[in-house]
Amino acid sequence: MASEGTLTGTYSPTGEGKFFFIMMAAFAELERDMIRERTMAGLAAARAQGRTGGRPTVMNTDTLAAAQARAGNGESPTQIAKALGVSRASVYRHLPTSNP
Repeated sequence: MASEGTLTGTYSPTGEGKFFFIMMAAFAELERDMIRERTMAGLAAARAQGRTGGRPTVMNTDTLAAAQARAGNGESPTQIAKALGVSRASVYRHLPTSNP
């Protein structure tokens, strides 16, 4: 049996139990809002310094031009991907005319 004053894991919707859970919910919401504000401020600061997030693209302008030239010569997306060292998905994504 738990002694009086310990948290036993039961919830009573009246009195001190209700107050405790309302306060915990309020603190959790406050903490979540503070995390969001700090995250957004950090992203804005990074953008101001010219940094962007995300994975770098493998299809730069030179690779894209080579892929377009190969597609113009009639090569398949699989052949283009192997020749340029990129995935077929990248070829399909950047060359909409090569989609089946």
